Formats: sequence, C-alpha cells, structure tokens
Amino acid sequence: MKLLIVETKLHLREWPSLLFTVVLPLGLLVVLGVSIPGMTKADENGVRMIDTQMPSVMVLLALLTLSCTVLPGALATYRQQGVLRRMSTTPVSPVRVLGVQLLINVAVGAVSTALLILAGRLMFDAAPPRQWAGFLLVFLLGTAALMALGLVIAALAPSAKAAPGIGSAVMFPLMFLGGVWVPRDIMPEPVRMVSDFSVAGPFAQALKDTWAGQPPQVMHLVVMAAGLAVLGGLAVRFFRWE
Repeated sequence: MKLLIVETKLHLREWPSLLFTVVLPLGLLVVLGVSIPGMTKADENGVRMIDTQMPSVMVLLALLTLSCTVLPGALATYRQQGVLRRMSTTPVSPVRVLGVQLLINVAVGAVSTALLILAGRLMFDAAPPRQWAGFLLVFLLGTAALMALGLVIAALAPSAKAAPGIGSAVMFPLMFLGGVWVPRDIMPEPVRMVSDFSVAGPFAQALKDTWAGQPPQVMHLVVMAAGLAVLGGLAVRFFRWE
C-alpha cells in the first residue's frame, strides 16, 4: 500500500503523460465530433459513429499510449537511475512492483474513459455503454492485457531512452490493427484476421459491441485473456532490477 501511494503521487506529478493519456483523447473526441459532420450523422440503422465507433477508438488510443510509452518509460527510468536496484534490497518483490504500476495505469485509463463517456454525453448526446457488465469486463481484461504488454517492453528495453521508442514501434501497428485509423469493418479480410489475434483488435471490437448493447464475443474475451496470461508471465520472467 505504501508503494502504491508513493507511486501514485509520482505519477500525478508527471503532467505531460497525463496530457497525452487523458486530455488528448478527450480533445480529439470533441474536435472530430464537431468538425466532421459524418460523426454525428446516423446511418440506415440509426447509429452514429459518435455513439459507438469514436468513443471506443479514443479509449483504445488512451490505453495504448499508457501501456506502450508511459509505463515502459517509467520502469526503464527507474532501472537506469538505480531505483529498482535499491528496491531489490527490500522485501518488495518484482510482482509487487509490476502490480503497483499496473494498478496506477489502469486507474488513469479508467479516468480517461469516464471523461470520454461524459464528454460524449454532454457534447453530442451520445449514449453511454448500453451493456455495462460486459463493458466493465472487457475494459478490465483488455486494459490489463495491454498493460502486461507494456511491462514486457519495460522488462526488455535496454535503457530509459530506448523504452518509449520501442513502445512507439509497437503502439502504432496496434493502433492500426485496433481500427484507430481504418475501421475494422472495412479492413481486408487477411488484415482483419491478424487484427482478431492482436489483443488491440478484439479489445476495440468488444468495446464497440458493448457500447452498442451487445454482449462481447467469447473469442474476443479468450484472446484478451490469453494475451494477459502470456504477456504477464513474460513480464515477470524477464523483469530485471538492474
């Protein structure tokens, strides 16, 4: 608990990371919703992009930024500055260090998501997720899987400067596979098949489904759970104090 409190205070002091993970997705949602008429125009089924597609994409953007750049950068910096080496002389275990980082970044992601839902409601009368139980399950499972990926990057990065670069190299392909730039619905079939097993793709689609009131697909949940198990195990396996 003491480790969690201290790390939370340190994270809140890093305002640039909060700017990119909380303010940027929120600003993009508002700007794109206002400036692109198609975002608020209903299709033949009466569904607007601002109701399902755009919020889920912004949530994915915020979480990918957290997991692939903010989290690895923080841990790699701690290792380079000797913070982790000093912690290794205490009873603190690698699982606790990684767990605290995971909790803090999941909490930041939850705040960013809540603000996106609130802004969509106030600015565009966009409905919140209609399948709340499924949405919470998908959010927690998908976020944990992405954060586990960030922990793997942090464990393998050779230096603090290299960690954000490696994270960005991983993040941008995942943004594409998650439908941030091209909606998954219009992706070529081979690309969509790759997306279905990328964690980001199932996460984005499951968010969209639960936002529209549909239960998440079992296959999407399985892929996210498998990603969490495999990536979490790798993060613990390759964790280095120095």
